[in-house]
Amino acid sequence: MPDPDLWDVIVVGAGPAGSSAARVAAEAGARVLLLDRARFPRYKTCGGGITGFSLRAMPDAARAAFEAEITDFGLSRKGRDRVMLHADEPFLGMVQREDFDQLLVDAAVAAGADFRDGEAVRGLAEGQESVAVRLEGEELHARIVIGADGSNGRTSGYVGVEFAGSDLGLEIELAAPDHDWIGTALFDWGADRGAYAWLFPKRRTLTIGVIQRTGLPDATRAYLELWLRQLGLAGATRLRESGHLTRWRSRSSPLRRGSVLVAGEAAGLLEPWTREGISFALRSGSMAGAAAASAARTADPLSREEALDGYAAAVTRELVPQMRSGAAMLAVLEHSPAALHRVLAHTATGRRTFLALCRGSERVDALVGNPFVRAATTVLGRRTARARR
Repeated sequence: MPDPDLWDVIVVGAGPAGSSAARVAAEAGARVLLLDRARFPRYKTCGGGITGFSLRAMPDAARAAFEAEITDFGLSRKGRDRVMLHADEPFLGMVQREDFDQLLVDAAVAAGADFRDGEAVRGLAEGQESVAVRLEGEELHARIVIGADGSNGRTSGYVGVEFAGSDLGLEIELAAPDHDWIGTALFDWGADRGAYAWLFPKRRTLTIGVIQRTGLPDATRAYLELWLRQLGLAGATRLRESGHLTRWRSRSSPLRRGSVLVAGEAAGLLEPWTREGISFALRSGSMAGAAAASAARTADPLSREEALDGYAAAVTRELVPQMRSGAAMLAVLEHSPAALHRVLAHTATGRRTFLALCRGSERVDALVGNPFVRAATTVLGRRTARARR
């Protein structure tokens, strides 16, 4: 008889990675518990852009969170030289994360997972038969644990995730009930190295944000205020202001420790150039959920190890090449932002490539595979690595 006190899989963190892991594991027949320290629905600092990669990785029910679909995209440099890109069909979706994440949780619950919010994990300990997950005044046990509680979460620290870089993102939600940006989003490459800003429209609000490497908080705040002035939105009503630390893994960083896997931000999985993380969370969470369910079903230690190793292999095969290429493109942005803007905004190939990346019909590693781009990114990548050390 199954042990009622032993879960097959406990997932820590109910963002896109955790909810996807819980849903996929439950669909595979595992007994799953999904935990999150916040009360849902909860706000999350995020632009809320859904690329083609995300669209293919998420359940259909989550499409209900779409508040806008983008057909026009503006690229500028330091607030000037804006070039508008147009597509006849939408190539990006826009969501508010509290709604999007709640729908992903609902999909996991519909698949059979149990969900408990307001539960903060205090620690993990692995025994011979299970992993102990310590809460406030309670201890739970699972055959497999999946950590998806962010780069500063308990599971990331337990596994020993190492980060190659980090950035600070600042965001403001503006009240804009009658805005005319529906269907149009903007990117701006900033004056500081690696910085960019965005405007993403939602149904009755505008999400305005900037991101650049950590260590320059005053410059990051100044860039955000400058971007608002350039958009003519400095006097708009601010509904919410927030910040978020974005971190990506080093090449040698582990993806698991024993029977504990990490996915999404907890594993440092995102694309360093655009800092896009939702698709990496959805995809890595699904991979982790499938591996965890497979490992939990078997009593054979060798088969269990093979299933868990399969997760790391899938991430390395499917996601790591995109991350590596994104890091190379970040080097171009940091060292030659004007040249990058000219290529993406002022050449037909650049514009076509950028739209393809948004649609998910082309990957960043395909762009970096160009011999000329590869040579440039190799040289600049070395410089960037030295500068960040």
